[in-house]
Amino acid sequence: MATLIKNNSRFSLAMERTGQWVFSQDIPTDVIVVVGEANFSLHKFMLIAKSNYIRKLIIESKEVDLARINLSDIPGGPEIFEKAAKFCYGVNFEITVHNVAALRCAAEYLQMTDVYCDNNLCGRTEDFLSQVALSTLSGALVVLKSCEDLQPMAEDLKIVQKCVDIASAKACVEANFPSRSPPNWWTEELTILDVSFFEKIIASMKSRGAKALTIASAIITYAERSLRDLVRDQSGSGIKSLDSGESDIRIRQRELLESIVALLPSEKAAFPINFLCCLLRTAIFLRAANSCKNELEKRISVILEHVTVDDLLVLSFTYDGESLFDLESVRRIISGFVEKEKSVAVFNGGDFREVCSTAMQRVAKTVDAYLGEIATYVDLSISKFNGIANLVPKGTRKAEDDLYRAIDIYLKAHPNLDEIEREKVCSVMDPLKLSHEARVHASQNKRLPVQIVLHALYYDQLKLRSGTDDQNTPNAMTTRNQLKADVSLVKENEALRTELLKMKMYVQDMQKTQGTSSKGSVKKTFFSSMSKTLGKLNPFKNGSKDTSNIDDGMADLTKPRRRRFSIS
Repeated sequence: MATLIKNNSRFSLAMERTGQWVFSQDIPTDVIVVVGEANFSLHKFMLIAKSNYIRKLIIESKEVDLARINLSDIPGGPEIFEKAAKFCYGVNFEITVHNVAALRCAAEYLQMTDVYCDNNLCGRTEDFLSQVALSTLSGALVVLKSCEDLQPMAEDLKIVQKCVDIASAKACVEANFPSRSPPNWWTEELTILDVSFFEKIIASMKSRGAKALTIASAIITYAERSLRDLVRDQSGSGIKSLDSGESDIRIRQRELLESIVALLPSEKAAFPINFLCCLLRTAIFLRAANSCKNELEKRISVILEHVTVDDLLVLSFTYDGESLFDLESVRRIISGFVEKEKSVAVFNGGDFREVCSTAMQRVAKTVDAYLGEIATYVDLSISKFNGIANLVPKGTRKAEDDLYRAIDIYLKAHPNLDEIEREKVCSVMDPLKLSHEARVHASQNKRLPVQIVLHALYYDQLKLRSGTDDQNTPNAMTTRNQLKADVSLVKENEALRTELLKMKMYVQDMQKTQGTSSKGSVKKTFFSSMSKTLGKLNPFKNGSKDTSNIDDGMADLTKPRRRRFSIS
């Protein structure tokens, strides 16, 4: 019922508007022209005078007196037909940049050409296009926008091509010689276009030799406008309520994004890394094609030395900021950059295993800071944390304080890890590369596994022995070898202490079961055997350690003596 009322209101509106310039005449109408839901009561002779198409319909009709003509497929619909009819009646109306393309197509459809009648609608619209509409960039873009609903006729009549040629030429001029402020105003003008027409403009600008930065400026503005909530809005406001499933909106956004990525110029460094990260985050969110995501990842890898922690965080979290993405994109980006740096090192005659360029060091510092930011999330597994940390070559980090900070944050955020798991987390760090302050902190850090604490303490002992100067400290390889040897001695010392305690308990048990008379012999037998055991376990028999403080007599079993070589 509502639809019927709506249709009747449209009929009455069309009749009322038509009556203002038709029914004022004394001659009654003899034909009804149907255009969609609108009916126009007109005169045949007025229409035939201008339209060859209507003349043919009337002449070729099998009806003796054709009283109804259906023109529902006319370009532009009822509004444009009304203006074409007014032209037939000689009634004035305004031709604008918004309706000139539709009028041109309708005139072609109705065959209102100058061949049929002088100064007809086709000629009038062509003059307006060339002299007015296409004389400015804004006018050409508005006409091009109006052609979106006039395909394929607008394409066949070369209206689209004319608009593209003129718009691209004027855009190139504006890019090089801005005529007003801001200088990139023309990029805003392009955002009204559908992506298919935008592609035509960009292709035409490339063919005219436009610079990569000029093309990039247009694409950035277009992407931020057409995908405003996904690309420009960094906070994610308005995204929480959006459906991330396969809705029609999401499908259209994905297709639009893939089309934009396909337009990116071949120059990898033409776009700022923040924009590329936003595009990649959008591609991950919209589940874009792998080819689209791979292209963005490669472009980010090339200029990764300019990345910031915030840029990497954009890639890592969903729009609500409450959960992590898969992080595989981040891994591939960092890995691609490292491979590029290795290739450069080999090309320059270096060793691919030693990548220490300034760019690589900058990326390593950013990656360590990034790990510290994502370490607080409970769903970040050890394998993913270590996987990203291990992407940075070992020799790149001159100091590993930032990495130690990230590890400490991770251990604090994951308090239920056992000793083995904590050792796995710490395995990505070299304790010998920590600063003095970091080593002091590590030596008192109860979250760290014992082995890391021993490393920190031992390294400081070596520095004290060598004179507190970092330059006098043995190199890393020598230090590690000494550390391994002394850790082995610590373990042997602990084994000896355990053995002594066991023997003490054994003696006490023997004392309880035997009489006082046998105590002397038991002690004598026990300490004879212990002398042999101590001789075997003595870690200093082949070394030069100071053993002058070890008595030749009986050892005090109640309180084992601490060894000088003990790290504790």
